[in-house]
Amino acid sequence: MEALLVVGISALPIAELRAGIPLALSLGFSPASAFLLAILGNILPLPLLLFLLPRVIAVLSGLSGPLGAWVRRYLAWQARHQRLFSRWGPWALFLFVAVPFPGTGLWTGAIISSIFRVPPKRAALPLILGVLIAGILVILASLGVFRLFSL
Repeated sequence: MEALLVVGISALPIAELRAGIPLALSLGFSPASAFLLAILGNILPLPLLLFLLPRVIAVLSGLSGPLGAWVRRYLAWQARHQRLFSRWGPWALFLFVAVPFPGTGLWTGAIISSIFRVPPKRAALPLILGVLIAGILVILASLGVFRLFSL
């Protein structure tokens, strides 16, 4: 049951493996198990995101009212990153997701791939590799090997 909790938390937007790994370690999972469960949970929604997000974004951006306005502002904000994306192609997604800062996870990477119209087959590998690198950094930080944030 605890393993499903870790997988579920890791699959959620915002939380992702950045929350799943520390949760798993606090529940007594080994570092290897914590890493694998969080990676599994984080990657689990990827096919759904890559194939449904373009449709969802199109519908939401066409709405009137506050939700539609917020989506259009978000899309405009993301479009500012077009230069970086043009330079690196789908591998910009890898760089974005691999850095385990708030808001740079798989969900946001999948949104960006939809905004920039990256075909799902071209986006999947960079996103998965980004999740793996982010997972390694989070597990190392969780074990005290280094600090991601200094307070």
